[in-house]
Amino acid sequence: MKTIGVLTSGGDAPGMNAAIRAVVRTAIFKGMKVYGIRRGYNGLINGDIREMDLKSVGEILHRGGTILNTARSEIFKTEEGLKKAVTVINVFGIEGLVVIGGDGSFRGARDLSALGVPTVGIPGTIDNDIPCTDYTIGFDTAVNTVLDAINKIRDTVSSHERTNIIEVMGRRHGDIAIYTGLAGGAEGILIPEMPLDIDNLCRRIIEGRNRGKSSSIIILAEGAGKALELEKIIEQKTGMETRATVLGYIQRGGSPTAADIILASRMGYHAVELLEKNIGNRVVCIRDNKITDCDINEALSMESRFDKELFELAQILSI
Repeated sequence: MKTIGVLTSGGDAPGMNAAIRAVVRTAIFKGMKVYGIRRGYNGLINGDIREMDLKSVGEILHRGGTILNTARSEIFKTEEGLKKAVTVINVFGIEGLVVIGGDGSFRGARDLSALGVPTVGIPGTIDNDIPCTDYTIGFDTAVNTVLDAINKIRDTVSSHERTNIIEVMGRRHGDIAIYTGLAGGAEGILIPEMPLDIDNLCRRIIEGRNRGKSSSIIILAEGAGKALELEKIIEQKTGMETRATVLGYIQRGGSPTAADIILASRMGYHAVELLEKNIGNRVVCIRDNKITDCDINEALSMESRFDKELFELAQILSI
């Protein structure tokens, strides 16, 4: 394989640029030509493609987001759109493709592989919701961004003796909430993987107040409810002034942490090694700190998982 392409798809995540850099520089080191495909599958269909060199990925390690831009493409999900994408791939002489994104991006990679285009997925999403890998690119940075917000919010809720509900991202997955709740010393963590027991939560807040605790932080994963709705319920049940904070897209931005840069670099290198051997339909993953890969179909069929022991530890330490 002498010519490959790389694209980012779906939601952006800190560390995507480090993965792009690793793919481009590894491929060039191995004597390959690399095309960068802008705006995800939408750009692939429209031929928004340019050759990348060593300079094109210089000074991007510290940058959040993705220099290739990203977009969602409804037309790519159709048979017509998929065939057009394959035609563009053939026109540019691209023999293999690296797709950096989440499960939706991997479904596109699987479809391209089925049509004869060897494609390798790299998990890039802050949600950490790809079951085949212990961690996804961007998750560690998002956790640290939320933790910084928790520490700032705690200063003001302590001053005003309030309860504050902080809503974090994660879609239907609660890892951001669990990790930040534990690291931030939250008094409550609400995640979609566990049933919502609002009365138990309010009882814990009241018990804490009776012990002299004047303020509380509750971390809410977006898939478990809405902070603005819970704000009124908790205030009514506890009699404690309650405020809601929705962190939103701040969690996707910022410079990636060292952990995310290193993870992205290792995964990008491994993806090129697979394509060099003409191996496609794979997802790169990290398990027990070792970079490996698995079949895309297997990755997409795995059941979602969360660290129940870590969640229970956070619950115990928040009493």
